[in-house]
Amino acid sequence: MEHRLSTIWVAIIVTIVLVGGLVVGFWIGDQKGYARAEADVKKVQEEAGKKAAEDAAKAANPFQAANPLEGVEANPFEKTKSILNPFK
Repeated sequence: MEHRLSTIWVAIIVTIVLVGGLVVGFWIGDQKGYARAEADVKKVQEEAGKKAAEDAAKAANPFQAANPLEGVEANPFEKTKSILNPFK
């Protein structure tokens, strides 16, 4: 009877240790996961803030207007130069 009682106590202690280990393991994992999630959210917010600041700066900059003469290859002074050249 005494041997059976000690086996039951060993089983109870092993069960308590296993359950306690699982609880502590989940708690530590939860804390690490929460800290990692906080860091991820902070990083995403910083990136979104930088992008918003860049977009606002681009929208407020008047010097980024399109060049109306972009792609024009003709030199308007070439014709005048040939007309006014006395040595031609």
